[in-house]
Amino acid sequence: MADTKREIERKYEATDDTRLPDLTRAAGVDRSVHRGPTELDAVYHDTADLRLAAGALTLRRRTGGADEGWHLKFPVAAGIRDELHEPLSDDLPRPLAALLRSRARHAEIAPVVRLRSARDVHHLLADDGTLLAEVSVDRVHAERLTGEGRGTTAAWTEVEVELADGGDPAVLDAVEKRLRKAGIRPAQSSSKLARALAETNPNRDDTGRPKSTTYNAGDHVLAYVRKQIRAIVDLDPAVRRDLPDSVHKMRVATRRLRSTFKTHRRILDREVTDPLGAELKWLAAELGLDRDQEVLDERIGSRVEALPATLTLGPVRGRLRAWSAARRTGSRRRIIDVLDGQRYLDLLEALDALVADPPLRPAAGKAPGKALPRAVLKDYEKLARRMDHALEHPPGPERDTAMHEARKAAKRARYAGESARPALGKPAKRFAKRVKAVQSVLGDHQDSVVAREALRALAIEAHAAGETAFTWGLLYGQEEAAAEARERELPEVWARASDPALRADLKH
Repeated sequence: MADTKREIERKYEATDDTRLPDLTRAAGVDRSVHRGPTELDAVYHDTADLRLAAGALTLRRRTGGADEGWHLKFPVAAGIRDELHEPLSDDLPRPLAALLRSRARHAEIAPVVRLRSARDVHHLLADDGTLLAEVSVDRVHAERLTGEGRGTTAAWTEVEVELADGGDPAVLDAVEKRLRKAGIRPAQSSSKLARALAETNPNRDDTGRPKSTTYNAGDHVLAYVRKQIRAIVDLDPAVRRDLPDSVHKMRVATRRLRSTFKTHRRILDREVTDPLGAELKWLAAELGLDRDQEVLDERIGSRVEALPATLTLGPVRGRLRAWSAARRTGSRRRIIDVLDGQRYLDLLEALDALVADPPLRPAAGKAPGKALPRAVLKDYEKLARRMDHALEHPPGPERDTAMHEARKAAKRARYAGESARPALGKPAKRFAKRVKAVQSVLGDHQDSVVAREALRALAIEAHAAGETAFTWGLLYGQEEAAAEARERELPEVWARASDPALRADLKH
């Protein structure tokens, strides 16, 4: 994997006449060291329709400076990006190409903009010589290399302040205070590339004009669908980089999208969405191969760690590790193979085709205040039936199964409420929140059911190996008690979620 750096920086407007103020008067800065000028030559790459720029990603091949090579930047938050670096080469390095696959698909990634910068660098140091930040004054010349504006140029000057690795962001605030006092204001554009694309766009006079938009039920459903598709595409590189919780988040996005297709069958034609839902189910299953085991490991492991040593009899931790390793599928490699596979790529293309030419049914043209509540309440009714079925059973395996089915319905009703929130506002928010509480109780109960099955298997293995099964039995009892607590809690949580006033609010 490419070298990764967290880049935290701020940009400011400047002119050729701009002079930096005395930044040693910024809090925490002891001295400023002039590092001198550097010439940078960067060629930014993208697809012909600028898919990377649309997602605020930048890919460049830069010569000059201490870090020449290929750089790929992913947005993290305002002014914060993760920068991945690969050594200088003629062709796009394969590790970076893989991270762009969900966006580029089959499209060629080629040069789109060339930026040549004359950079004058200053290092801001603490009293012990620690580097706090790098301040540069960049005189930039941009040239469009492709498209309708090919050959168009632009030039500007900007000030860039980048926090040193591991530095305190308060330094940036202190420096900005000094710059503002000197009349230097934050830049309008988030990156050099964004500014270059804007200023070399021959149609830039037309940008920013409001587009005529209707706000019917179909518009709102499609907006939510686009959001989930965007989440899948955006999370693809994070999954490849093995970032925390990325697999789980991507799996949730696939589930939300599939649930939306089911909820809004009166708005989107199921002849189109059902096959997509089947593929989304496949993708979620592939992403979840080790996720469920990971959750189980954390649950049982935390219970083991909470036990006093006097109750931890036998090689409990070692057996748990061995059991977990035997059940894992090596899915890290498998997930990458899935993301590199044609089936996944075809799914992304099909989802794009769906939103480009949505299969809208007549109900899509209705006002959202009429069509969306009906869909949400239909999912609620399904949940209510399953809840009644679960609560009428006495504790035992049948009730466990019924509660698990109710959990699935609660998740779908919750997603329905969340998708309707932009149109229905607070009533949908309250509905989703109450149903989420039901889902959480049911989910913890189901986790306990799965944990008990695992603990029983561990006890059998321990006994067969001549070890005491005491600790596994103790943990089983704890999980049994946890499940009983959730079952006692459920009626009250459900009563709040099934309040008639909650549903009445959705209709108004």
